[in-house]
Amino acid sequence: MGFGSYDESEQANQDFDIDFEDDKGHDTEENAHSGSLEFDIGASNDELLDRLQEIKQADDTAAEP
Repeated sequence: MGFGSYDESEQANQDFDIDFEDDKGHDTEENAHSGSLEFDIGASNDELLDRLQEIKQADDTAAEP
């Protein structure tokens, strides 16, 4: 059958050669790293919100003729 067509006779007796013991697999631990990660938060939420408000006010005044 052509591309996009469906024929039930093509779906019957399908043999799959699945070999899970092959050496072609990928080692997922090959690039594993151990360590730690730290974040340095530079500003509080209030400081960020204040800065956002300043930016919005600056945009509003710049847009006025």
